[in-house]
Amino acid sequence: MQVKIGVQNAPREIVLETEQSPEDIAKKVGAAIEAGGVLELVDDRGRRVIVATSALAYVETGPTEVRSVGFGTVGG
Repeated sequence: MQVKIGVQNAPREIVLETEQSPEDIAKKVGAAIEAGGVLELVDDRGRRVIVATSALAYVETGPTEVRSVGFGTVGG
């Protein structure tokens, strides 16, 4: 699953790939906001992302995007 984290005053979002369910991510986000501390997530490769909850703009979960490689059909 893909998780996108928007951070206030940052031009780019943080993107993670994880096996955690959307429900697990929602619980972690809710608990972090309630505690007023930081949101800490670990992706499939072991990369740890820590964001202060005061800087969170949004957290979006969804299916992993499959990127196509190559050229599309060129016709005329």
